[in-house]
Amino acid sequence: MMVSLVLLAAYVIDRIVGDPRRLPHPVIGMGKAIHAIEQLIRRFFTRPQSLRAAGILLPLIVVGGAWLLTAVLLWLLSLVSPWLVWLAEAWLISTTIASKGLKDAGLAVYIELHKGDLPAARKALGMIVGRDTTTLNSPEIVRGTVETVAENIVDAIISPLFYALLGGAPLAMAYRAVNTLDSMVGYKNEKYRELGWASARLDDFANLIPARITALLLALCACLLRLDWRRSLRTVSRDARRHPSPNSGYPESAVAGALGIRLGGENVYHGVASFRAYMGDPLRPLEPEDIIRTSRLMLLCSSIFVCLCVVVAWFF
Repeated sequence: MMVSLVLLAAYVIDRIVGDPRRLPHPVIGMGKAIHAIEQLIRRFFTRPQSLRAAGILLPLIVVGGAWLLTAVLLWLLSLVSPWLVWLAEAWLISTTIASKGLKDAGLAVYIELHKGDLPAARKALGMIVGRDTTTLNSPEIVRGTVETVAENIVDAIISPLFYALLGGAPLAMAYRAVNTLDSMVGYKNEKYRELGWASARLDDFANLIPARITALLLALCACLLRLDWRRSLRTVSRDARRHPSPNSGYPESAVAGALGIRLGGENVYHGVASFRAYMGDPLRPLEPEDIIRTSRLMLLCSSIFVCLCVVVAWFF
């Protein structure tokens, strides 16, 4: 029963409070720790072959450390009161979720587009994506926002809740460490190809099941919101595996199919163009309202999943 209440409380905290800037966030601490450990590893492992071996060491230290620190904190609190443990778990799990942050980020772009302020919309999008946004037109800004919100349904909501259900705050925090590692070192460029390979593979593995659950839930949400759930499932079946990520294609193609739009295409990163496979069919032009529709899908999907988690935790 308490597991159910903790998961529900964590989700409610995130939906209402989000990530207050005045409070320290675990991900910031993880980022600093990853940077420090990376610098230390590079001092002792300089050859490509040894650096590749050290690529296994990095996630072991960071992910294992995140799990251990959280578990020790909860154990220490249990010596005082079980209520402190439950409160701390709810708060810690809420920091691994970002439903409010995703909604607010998408809304910030939508507001500027609605006002017709393209420079401000590009700037707002640039806060949440890695691609260059300085020359994007309105449909491309919408595409970037929809893709980001859709992709992060997995990373920022479903996966953290999935691992919190399996192993409480320690496992949810370990997952957040995996995801933070991937965002910092999981690149195939010259700097991180050797050091970051294991972190990238671990992130792919961690999101494997949640990404596919998300695609099914998004089709259900499309049905509930009177969108095209059949096309959503067909698009996932056809397009999801075309994405360069083994997981991101599932939520993106599900959203594209539900909305009747096409995602993917050419993105520019630091002046270098990169083509991403198309997801969905261009049945109509992209419009700012697609950001709102995607946010609704995201919020409904997350609400249904947390309810499923509560039911599973209650009975099993």
